[in-house]
Amino acid sequence: MRVASTPTNPYSAAGVDTAAGDLAVELMKSAVRRTHGPEVLGGVGGFAGLFDASALLGYAKPLLATSTDGVGTKVAIAQAIDKHDTIGQDLVGMVVDDIVVVGAKPLFMTDYIATGKVFPERIADIVRGIADGCSATGTALVGGETAEHPGLLGINDYDVAGAATGVVEADAVLGADRVRSGDVVLALASSGPHSNGYSLIRHIIANAGIGYGDNAADFGRTWGEELLEPTRLYTSPLLRALDAHPGAIHSLSHVTGGGIAANLARVLPVGTWVDIDRSTWSPSPVFRVLADIGGLTLEQTEGTWNLGVGFLAVVSAETADAAASTLSAEGIHTWQVGTVSDAALPAGDYEQGAKGVDGGAVRLVGSYAETD
Repeated sequence: MRVASTPTNPYSAAGVDTAAGDLAVELMKSAVRRTHGPEVLGGVGGFAGLFDASALLGYAKPLLATSTDGVGTKVAIAQAIDKHDTIGQDLVGMVVDDIVVVGAKPLFMTDYIATGKVFPERIADIVRGIADGCSATGTALVGGETAEHPGLLGINDYDVAGAATGVVEADAVLGADRVRSGDVVLALASSGPHSNGYSLIRHIIANAGIGYGDNAADFGRTWGEELLEPTRLYTSPLLRALDAHPGAIHSLSHVTGGGIAANLARVLPVGTWVDIDRSTWSPSPVFRVLADIGGLTLEQTEGTWNLGVGFLAVVSAETADAAASTLSAEGIHTWQVGTVSDAALPAGDYEQGAKGVDGGAVRLVGSYAETD
């Protein structure tokens, strides 16, 4: 008698483990649900996330703000030391903190994870980090997708991306049109490189023969742990500052790819300029150590790293001190770095506009303060 063999799942034979994907969803459910308020309908696992938009009826003219981004090559370091619980916060920082730039309150976010093989615990760690970041910024995580791509990505490779939507009253949108000559530029401290310039960081580390598991004597932990320091989240403190000082904050700039000058130039009106005074701060040790190892000056990295400034706020001169105090009380060191001018542009090399925006002109001047 012949015994029938168990049918082989052709999808599994091709390298896709749907059971592992289902387990990953089960592991992440509780973290995702913690981001849900009464506005989120349908729970976890649906084809589409549902968000009750009735609250928008309270706006005179609500504008929806949206942003999408990823974390970039920082994920390679997470993969190298098998630590995946902070990458999610980086993703929220890159996506949601772009929305607050226009003064919008985030409503909801979705994420996408592509991987060579689904390891449920790893996926759950990533999504738990996203959920924690969403909770910290008042954002509902309403959906997502984990896609297994065997043959395209290595077994331990993955990438993450996300998109978010927020809302702002039409007459409260922040931007270059609100900025005036004499406005003060405030810098908000970063927590490290955030999620930008990691291709340069990885290049420096590789050329120096450093392993991410090696001890970094300057920081009291491994190189991988130092470089995975999660992105600081600015959304909630900035929204509270906007409420505390109505009309005082004119524009905001998220310092991501391109560095300080290029990102500030995007939120200044044409015909204005700012000299950012380097002497007002000392770049964080991680930037100094990396530049030294790479044989670079800090000035050479200004178009790549944030050098300790994660956000910039352009505010009215009369409320600058109060706004800085409010943000500092939120645990974000905030200080004045420059003043907006519409006088004739001085001679010198300025960043003028960026990423298709015909904005103002910005340069960094002077020398950085010495370390404490």
